[in-house]
Amino acid sequence: MRLYRTSGGAFVEADQVFYPVTATNWDELLTSPELQQRAKAATQSAGGASLDGLTVLAPVESQEVWASGVTYYRSRSARMEESKDAGGGDFYDRVYYAERPELFFKSAGKRVVGSGSPVRIRRDATWSVPEPELVMLLTPKGEIAGYTIGNDMSSRDIEGQNPLYLPQAKNYDGACALGPCILLATEPITKSTGISITILRGGQALFTGETSIAEMKRELKELAGYLFRECSFPDGVFLMTGTGVVPPDNFTLASGDRIRITIDGIGTLENHVA
Repeated sequence: MRLYRTSGGAFVEADQVFYPVTATNWDELLTSPELQQRAKAATQSAGGASLDGLTVLAPVESQEVWASGVTYYRSRSARMEESKDAGGGDFYDRVYYAERPELFFKSAGKRVVGSGSPVRIRRDATWSVPEPELVMLLTPKGEIAGYTIGNDMSSRDIEGQNPLYLPQAKNYDGACALGPCILLATEPITKSTGISITILRGGQALFTGETSIAEMKRELKELAGYLFRECSFPDGVFLMTGTGVVPPDNFTLASGDRIRITIDGIGTLENHVA
């Protein structure tokens, strides 16, 4: 089942049919201990619904979005390369092999954009890339409730100047996109699940790449466990799980580029660069 947040309320999709889900608001629905049961019950109603005329919104309201870094070997290599001149290259090698993962705050819910909305590159950045990521929805108890697709927009030149500049490279208006829906699930997603990205410029594919969850070094429940060690999230939280696809070092995004990220079983998140 896939859960959508729209301008007309919440809908669940099963077997390509949409059903409205009764909820006081999105926060109330996501934090409900009966989320799975409520969604399933909605699919038992007679007939289906249409999303025609409705806008599909980012599946987030009051939830924070956090991110995991250097969870794939490709990410480790890219971070080491971008920061080597600043003397910070070995930091990323150390965190890749360390017991403690890298976790950082990515975005407040109000800054997140959904599929079809624009993402941004910083005006003071010269090297910007999208990062396609599997994102977990975690309950207030730290349990997996579902998955969505994330685009962790990053300013690689700023991050590479100094690892302490990470918040500026990662957290700004238009730097986080989620959607188009939440795949409801309570267990870790299948490791064979594929993640792919296509970046188009002028209608032509400029970069394509793919990976799978199997390439991730850390377990999903491990990342969730560390996030909840000393933090509480009464509205639940979204946790991006890192990227295994990074464009080559001579690539940077430009205004007008289109970014398509697809994850098996979830769908496609598409944004254009403002």
